[in-house]
Amino acid sequence: MDKQQQNPHQNHQQQLSSAKSSRQRCNEWIFRDVPSDTTIEVNGMTFALHKFPLVSRSGRIRKLVAEHRDSDISRVELLNLPGGAESFELAAKFCYGINFEITSCNVAQLCCVSDYLEMTEEFSKDNLGSRAEEYLDSIVCKNLEMCVEVLQQCENLLPLADELKIVSRCIDAIASKACAEQIASSFSRLEYSSSGGLHMNRQTKCEGDWWIEDLSVIRIDLYQRVITAMKCRGVRPESIGASLVHYAQKELTKKSSLWNPYGQTKVELVSTGQERLVVETIISLLPVEKLAVPISFLFGLLRSAVMLDCTIACRLDLERRIGSQLDIATLDDLLIPSFRHAGDTLFDVDTVQRILVNFSQQGDSEDDMDDASVFESDSPHSPSQSALFKVAKLVDNYLAEIAPDANLKLAKFMAVAETLPTHARTIHDGIYRAIDIYLKAHQGLPDADRKKLCKLIDFQKLSQEAGAHAAQNERLPLQSIVQVLYFEQLRLRNALCCSYADDDHKPVHHQSWRISSGALSAAMSPRDNYASLRRENRELKLELARMRMRLNDLEKEHVCMKRDMVKSHSRKFMSSFSKRIGKLSFFGRSSSRGSSSPSRQSYRTDSKVIERTCASTD
Repeated sequence: MDKQQQNPHQNHQQQLSSAKSSRQRCNEWIFRDVPSDTTIEVNGMTFALHKFPLVSRSGRIRKLVAEHRDSDISRVELLNLPGGAESFELAAKFCYGINFEITSCNVAQLCCVSDYLEMTEEFSKDNLGSRAEEYLDSIVCKNLEMCVEVLQQCENLLPLADELKIVSRCIDAIASKACAEQIASSFSRLEYSSSGGLHMNRQTKCEGDWWIEDLSVIRIDLYQRVITAMKCRGVRPESIGASLVHYAQKELTKKSSLWNPYGQTKVELVSTGQERLVVETIISLLPVEKLAVPISFLFGLLRSAVMLDCTIACRLDLERRIGSQLDIATLDDLLIPSFRHAGDTLFDVDTVQRILVNFSQQGDSEDDMDDASVFESDSPHSPSQSALFKVAKLVDNYLAEIAPDANLKLAKFMAVAETLPTHARTIHDGIYRAIDIYLKAHQGLPDADRKKLCKLIDFQKLSQEAGAHAAQNERLPLQSIVQVLYFEQLRLRNALCCSYADDDHKPVHHQSWRISSGALSAAMSPRDNYASLRRENRELKLELARMRMRLNDLEKEHVCMKRDMVKSHSRKFMSSFSKRIGKLSFFGRSSSRGSSSPSRQSYRTDSKVIERTCASTD
């Protein structure tokens, strides 16, 4: 309260000191031997002057004096004079014939004050208005830095500066100058190739974008007009994007929590109107071309837009732009903090889901343009396919990152996971890891929900390590564990068949295993069905152990065969090889007495044995 009471007093003291200094400056250049006959008041400051020099140059003062000729007016108050007392002092000096320098810092003020005081050629030749206009056109508009300085001065002179076309002339000059500099820089980077043709040297740094730093000092409304003019002039989208990035970082980093994605999520938003205007304006100025700005910058804008509660149209536009190039995003980009109430999730999952929808719809639109789907084409490395694989991996990592959140609902988790098509994931290790983390963090999840969640996993697409982990994962439903063991058995059988595919020996046929789907039949009660599944599970584990033992024996035999082949190249070795193979039973349930006696290491169920065998067969 004390500071608020002192502010008016301090302002009054500043006005008095300014008026005193103004009068002192006035006394230095007015006629001292002739007493003043009129007093001009501007914004609370008074100037003791003479009517004659003022009337000879200013049409406005001439009219005021003429209107009050009978009353012998001695005091004139000029209301709303552009530029205030400082501008009037320069105009008064000009009326008295005192020389001063016209610069880029005062030319806008002189143009406006000369228009206000009507200091035109109609009342005096080579008046202040024509002098200022000549300097503006011949000096300022030919230099980009001076145009920027004039625009800064025009911020406090609107709308008069706009009506006098000072702003538009400077903006056109800046756009033209930037375009010309860019063209000259492009020509300087042209080089002749060995074949004699011209090509652009991409490694040489572009020197035509030095104006980016200069434009960052302009107010946002004038900056918007400058960038719009540059677009019309044909300035490169990359240059415009670089300017937008620099301007946003300079304006929005004034509040570190606003731009820093790793800062505090709970901040006190004070005076966010200006920041909101900056964000919305920059979003509207973004080039339509992809990669014109870094995707990390787009995510930074999106965080700011969510935090500042910008318009829905701005946020949707950003989400659409991000979705079109999501394949180059990183996990840190997707981790958008949630700025809502305390009961919400830690990260903004809804925004990420909308971005994924935009990415998927973009892929669908591209597929519709072709007769056949991109994923059904013969090219396994098409751009759309590789982008889809990258995004699928990114989504799986994102799900694993948000899975420990206790407030994350199952519907949201599944919605993000199901956004991408089924063919996006060639390996399901990532989605399995994310679901396992979610089940571990939400241990009270009902069995029905756990089964629904595990339906997202194609256990046939799990790697060997992930399958071994899933086979012993007690958090998974029993049906899922049975599926894992079944596919593990098929993988081992295929590995054994492939290891001797080059030989003429036909594989031994065995009765195939039939795995129950787990559905309740009418003849079995739920308790009996559960017991049956448990029994099948134990049998599968035993069979898996037997096959691994036999696989170990085969590996030993393989090593011996290689050693024998090196020592002897006779046909006798081939007959002995056939006899050895005949002694082995690949998938039989016979006792271990029919095969060679295994060592202690034969009973290990380490998955590395399978990996070594597959590697040797390849």
